[in-house]
Amino acid sequence: MENFLSHYNCSEGIWDEMCHKSTIREQYSKVFRALEQLSISDLHQKDALASELFMNQGITFTVYSDNAGIERIFPFDIIPRIITSKEWDHVEKGIKQRLKALNMFLKDIYNDQLILKDKVVPAALISSCPHYTREVHGIQVPHDIYVHISGIDLIRGDDGTFYILEDNLRTPSGVSYMLENREVTKRIFPDMLSTNKVRMVNNYPLLLHENLLSLAPPQISNPSVALLTPGVFNSAYYEHTFLARQMGIPLVEGRDLVIDNQKVFMKTTKGLEQLHVIYRRIDDEFLDPLVFRPDSALGVPGLMSAYRKGNVALVNAVGNGVADDKAVYAYVPDMIKYYLNEEPILPNVPTYQLSNKDEREHVFDNIRKMVIKRTNQSGGYGMIMGNTIEEEEWLKAKVAIEEDPRSFIAQPIISLSTVPCFIDGKFQPRHVDLRPYALCGPDGVEIVPGGLTRVALREGSLIVNSSQGGGSKDTWVID
Repeated sequence: MENFLSHYNCSEGIWDEMCHKSTIREQYSKVFRALEQLSISDLHQKDALASELFMNQGITFTVYSDNAGIERIFPFDIIPRIITSKEWDHVEKGIKQRLKALNMFLKDIYNDQLILKDKVVPAALISSCPHYTREVHGIQVPHDIYVHISGIDLIRGDDGTFYILEDNLRTPSGVSYMLENREVTKRIFPDMLSTNKVRMVNNYPLLLHENLLSLAPPQISNPSVALLTPGVFNSAYYEHTFLARQMGIPLVEGRDLVIDNQKVFMKTTKGLEQLHVIYRRIDDEFLDPLVFRPDSALGVPGLMSAYRKGNVALVNAVGNGVADDKAVYAYVPDMIKYYLNEEPILPNVPTYQLSNKDEREHVFDNIRKMVIKRTNQSGGYGMIMGNTIEEEEWLKAKVAIEEDPRSFIAQPIISLSTVPCFIDGKFQPRHVDLRPYALCGPDGVEIVPGGLTRVALREGSLIVNSSQGGGSKDTWVID
């Protein structure tokens, strides 16, 4: 095949993970040599095979705003993204440190609130947070772990520095794509993984299952675990079925569960069976209609009383949303210093609180260099990209921000790093982020090497979310 780098245009001022001044970085050189042995039609064939494998596996996600059709296949790019073991060690240390502090913050905020009394985090910020859940105040959770499963989003800036973009601590999704991406890569490039000494990710369901079992009440010798799903219409339903199957645990909906004497039971063909641990993929407000939304048909009436009593562990803990609110995110470096007495290993992206008048004016004056985000939206919804927004639209947005500034933050637009993608028969750079999945258990934090790399498939776009036209690729950590 001709040298595919002849078409590969790295932009000035953007960190490309494969190329540095038109030379290939060492970690990509073996893959690059293997790809050069293939013709363009070979690559097209592999690309088509990957799509077919995804289709046959039913690996889809749902776009709620799209009338054309609700299920979509998740776009997959066949060229792996490669991270060196040295880079990975740094990322891993930084995420472990961050999760330790966030767990301590959640314990503190629902018990003694020392961080508020010491004025490290403003009390008004917490009391105005829609995900601060007073109903769980004082509940003792097993091993003081609130965040059992997290997906921490990272990006790389123009000098290659890794930054934390956001913390997903409620019901993070996407891990099934990480696992399926690897399976598909094994099929289309069977020899490449072993020759590159790629670390494995496929033990994630096993680690997750062990973690779930470890949270059961200590006197139970053979605990029973289930995955609670909102049902087939949820955008991540494929993942719920996938993980339940991989762990060999039942997949249940709210209507399959009943509470009796502050214990949770699952209806089975043999009668009621007690549940000790629930990996729930339902948002807090739908969990228990007696405590949260009375109109919720997804939850289980009385579940919170069983939780408060310690008869069932919920994973993740209820009330975690206060720690991944985008306005609270700005204070995580302070939490790390306060609880651990350490400097943060991974920096935050600089963040402006729009509830602060001076910061708001600064952002308005420099809007072309800013991205504005709603503090409690996810999936790339509610974002304002200052470099592309039309004047009229911006004036409307400004009014919304001034009416409710607490619900918005702003950050400088950072040009995410690029990696090679096979698009339209050519290798082209596209922007990416990275979501590693961390599991916190009684024995500490385990992070599967790699995670989910999400790709902005549209040229020049910085929005990687699948709901906004993004795709993903296999992520290799190589020794």
